[in-house]
Amino acid sequence: MAESREPQKQGEALVLVRRQPPVPQGLLETLKIRLTQSCACSVPRARALVQDLVPASRWLRQYRPREHLAGDIMSGLVIGIILVPQAIAYSLLAGLQPIYSLYTSFFANLIYFLMGTSHHVSVGIFSLLCLMVGQVVDRELQLAGFDPSQDDAGPRDNGSAFNSSPVVLEFQLQNCGRDCHAIRIATALTLVTGIYQVLMSVLRLGFVSTYLSQPLLDGFAMGASVTILTSQLRHMLGVRIPRHQGPGMVVSTWLSLLRNVGQANLCDVLTSIVCLVVLLAAKELSDRCRHRLRVPLPTELLVIVVATLVSHFGQFHAHFGSSVAGNIPTGFVAPQVPDPRLMWRVALDAVSLALVGSAFSISLAEMFARSHGYSVRANQELLAVGCCNVLPAFFHSYATSATLAKSLVKTATGCRTQLSSVVSAVVVLLVLLVLAPLFRDLQRSVLACIIVVSLRGALRKVKDLPGLWRLSPADALVWVATAATCIVVSTEAGLLAGLLLSLLSLVGRTQRPRATLLARIGDSAFYEDATEFVGLLPPPGVQVFRFAGPLYYANKDFFLQSLYRLTGLDAGRLATKKKQSLQVGVSERGSTDGKNLGPTSSEARLMPLEVSFHTVVLDCAPLLFLDVAGMATLQDLRRDYRTLGVALLLACCSPSVRDTLRRGGFLGEDQATEDEQLFPSVHSAVEAARAGHREQRVADSTL
Repeated sequence: MAESREPQKQGEALVLVRRQPPVPQGLLETLKIRLTQSCACSVPRARALVQDLVPASRWLRQYRPREHLAGDIMSGLVIGIILVPQAIAYSLLAGLQPIYSLYTSFFANLIYFLMGTSHHVSVGIFSLLCLMVGQVVDRELQLAGFDPSQDDAGPRDNGSAFNSSPVVLEFQLQNCGRDCHAIRIATALTLVTGIYQVLMSVLRLGFVSTYLSQPLLDGFAMGASVTILTSQLRHMLGVRIPRHQGPGMVVSTWLSLLRNVGQANLCDVLTSIVCLVVLLAAKELSDRCRHRLRVPLPTELLVIVVATLVSHFGQFHAHFGSSVAGNIPTGFVAPQVPDPRLMWRVALDAVSLALVGSAFSISLAEMFARSHGYSVRANQELLAVGCCNVLPAFFHSYATSATLAKSLVKTATGCRTQLSSVVSAVVVLLVLLVLAPLFRDLQRSVLACIIVVSLRGALRKVKDLPGLWRLSPADALVWVATAATCIVVSTEAGLLAGLLLSLLSLVGRTQRPRATLLARIGDSAFYEDATEFVGLLPPPGVQVFRFAGPLYYANKDFFLQSLYRLTGLDAGRLATKKKQSLQVGVSERGSTDGKNLGPTSSEARLMPLEVSFHTVVLDCAPLLFLDVAGMATLQDLRRDYRTLGVALLLACCSPSVRDTLRRGGFLGEDQATEDEQLFPSVHSAVEAARAGHREQRVADSTL
């Protein structure tokens, strides 16, 4: 089909010639072509597929040791040093033994090294996911007849002890006790979570995580942080209280703490005070001197080492009854398939875990990619995080995702590629094989302090709330509602409430968008809101209406109400009355047979209606789309205005809106009719309306 490359000229004006759209293929033919392309196999396609699924196979060939190796080793060592104390501490949140947190950190780093597309994200244990895992573990332990509040304060004197022998550890997994059942629950939950994330990747649903807005995630982090803080107070005080479950867990825990505060362990309280002071002071010092420090201070590791030595030589557990970590075994346990029955039980709980982990991972990957000038693939990130959950679930690990704090440290210490994750995994492996039993006498109050101090960033987000309110009250409401529901009800309910409120706020913004009348800016061809700016000149006889949103079934009534209110003319009602008056007048004239009527006759009712304008111009620039209801609304509006002698013109329509109007029959059959209704700018529509009105007046005067 030959097509002109240049616009055709008609007189002095340029005329756009629309391209003929290609003939659409049938559904079966399209499916056949796509299936053929997908199933075609060749060496280049196989190589590309492997490189897409395992991005490390692509970037490792381009690795430059002289430029990247030093930074990767340094950042990997620092992250590994940070991972060890955090892994041990976060085991309290998950209700599991510290060895499983070390397993999780080791496998997650290796898998993401192979499959991740981000160069700087650190994937591993995440406090929010640990909290959610711990809540599910506690609930299932209670249903199984175990006591979740039993923390095994001593060095495993309850008959389900772990020691440093992997043979004994494997034997105890087969003869399942409380700790064994807890990890079985966690691995079942983790496997289902990973399956959800892998399925989301296969179905190309990486965009779903974008519906978890930033205010929602910040509010969720705030509410979950308060929940985490509450759950750790009993360890910091050394108080034995039940681990509450279900709605109102935070409030119930605080009430139990207040009732039992007199039973606090003085040794744990003093240890917590000292650790909090040291950790907070070191964090503030690091924040103020972060530009001078090449490597962040390993404060957590130093605190753990010193606290372990003091507790060991002071025999805090034996003399003061202080709760300690107990024996941490070395080595690995043989892989085990998660229990399918438990997987069915926790399938619903895994949905929130999958969404939260995916949202944080994708958002962090995209954030670091933008700041360092490269791109990531959201669906591949989903696959990578999903595999970080699916594969380690067979090796007694639990749910992971990307973490902001460690990713920032990773970037600050010179990370260039994901090779740093391998270095971090080697550090964790060293602890797993050799150093883990050395933390036997570490107090749980020290671990709780490390967890609480790590919440500083999330808790500080409350200071951003006033600015968020000034910027967007709807987003601030989402933040507050999510955080409050997390605290008052539960974290899962908070996530659901925040998601629903975010969607409702989005619908609300499109359902009641801003509607204004426009006026001309001086003698220019531009028009703006007459209520926002002074000195604007309304075009005589023309009303220019702007509706800053789509026109669809949910806001069509608001569209008409706003138009009628601003123009001062209810076209629908007046047009109906005029039609009824015409019908009544015709019938009365037929019945009276030409007799003279009084002042209340139909002639009086047929007095012409006074309308102060002759044209309405709709500024369609903000009009994103039209649906069937929106199209019907425009057609009814044009009919009513035509009954009242008012013209309806459209300006600045986008190509998609023009196509919708054309397919809906609004523009007529020929190009001339379309050109009489659609205009490229508001000013051209106003000028055409005024010219048409002058011609009509001249024509009427000649008659």
